[in-house]
This record gives sequence, C-alpha cells and structure tokens, in this order.
Amino acid sequence: QVQLVESGGGLVQPGGSLRLSCVASGNIFSIYGMGWYRQAPGKQREAVAGITNDGSTHYVDSVKGRFTISRDNAKNTVYLQMNSLKPEDTAVYYCNTVPPIYSQGYWGQGTQVTVSS
Repeated sequence: QVQLVESGGGLVQPGGSLRLSCVASGNIFSIYGMGWYRQAPGKQREAVAGITNDGSTHYVDSVKGRFTISRDNAKNTVYLQMNSLKPEDTAVYYCNTVPPIYSQGYWGQGTQVTVSS
C-alpha cells in the first residue's frame, strides 16, 4: 500500500526559503516520475514541479528560477527547495506521481506553506 507523507512547511517571511520533503512507502519511486502540487484557498490544485526517473525537471512558470525539485530514490524521498518565497506561494503543498494517481494513499495530508510578513 502506498503512502506519501509531506513535511517541511511553515510560516516564512517574503523572500525566505523552505525545503519540503516527501517520503513514499511502497515501490513507486523506481516506476514513476514524482511531482509537487499545491492548493491555495479558494483555488484549484495546480502542478508546481515534476522530476522524471532520469532527473529531468519541469516547473510551472510562476516558480521557475525560485524552486528546485530533486529526488533521492535510495531514500524514497522527493524534495522541493523553495527560495525567494512570495505571498502568492501560500498553499498546502502535496507530492504525488506525475501524472497524479488518485488511489488511496497517493494524496497525503500535505504540508502548509504560509508566506507572510
């Protein structure tokens, strides 16, 4: 059974940084690309960044140059380094496969990121 657990969120001032982590149980890292998604209050969930098995990355335009996704297959962990954070980055951040799988366990609780002075 797959379970994805996100961590690392918090309250940070504009311009600050956070590093999110997502640990996956179950054998998915060797099979799927992984991604980070976010959902702000009153908005639909959007894809933020993705990384393939061979390390190729892609980002939504609004975070390019500020966010970096990486993965450690040995640790079944995917990371999102977020720099130069802006108030509009405030959201609950989730990890999932790319494209996302909607079966039980693939959408975790997420981790709240709040950017505010």
